[in-house]
Amino acid sequence: MHLRIKICGVTRPEDAELAARLGADAIGLNFFSQSPRYLTEEKAVEVVHAIPPLVAPVGVFVDPTADQLNFWGTRLALRTFQLHSFDPTVLGPTFGAMCWSSILAQAVNEPDDLEKIRTLVREWRTSTREVPDPAVLVDARVAGKHGGTGQTVPWELLAGFDAGVPLILAGGLTAENVADAVRQVRPYAVDVAGGVESAPGIKDAEKLVRFIDAARSAAAGLP
Repeated sequence: MHLRIKICGVTRPEDAELAARLGADAIGLNFFSQSPRYLTEEKAVEVVHAIPPLVAPVGVFVDPTADQLNFWGTRLALRTFQLHSFDPTVLGPTFGAMCWSSILAQAVNEPDDLEKIRTLVREWRTSTREVPDPAVLVDARVAGKHGGTGQTVPWELLAGFDAGVPLILAGGLTAENVADAVRQVRPYAVDVAGGVESAPGIKDAEKLVRFIDAARSAAAGLP
């Protein structure tokens, strides 16, 4: 299988360029103002300019408005948006009109959360219509947080789970555990922020190398 890798919370152009050179498929840009990895407009432009062709910048938003997405989609030529704490019936029509790609974030820590994912996908499909299906990003549930907590998802819950759309695994992934996560969950992609950092928003070259190598090797060994 070809495992996609998203390096999220990138705040420096040199980290975006390094991650892409090492084999990342996507670079996550955080526009949640309460995050330590938050990007101002000026810094976001610098980071996007450092991303080479065929590597996708992904805008990460918490409870965004359609106007916010339109602004950033135009300003940075974004095609993919990762959405946390949003209303599918409000944002869905905007995505249908703009033909953007979507990543819908959902916290998971118990079996009932899997049905919530299925419901979320159904609601999104109903509200968008005639656009590509979303991917779903699963992260650990931590009260008051929207990711970046360093907590892992119960991988055993996701083993064999099929939401009918691509599954992106996030939550506490590191070079030391990503291989086990890939073998258990078999996700479409993995997403990492803190697990490859020396400080919030500052990526560590050695950790990036080890994480990407471990994830790719695990995926290559799957039957």
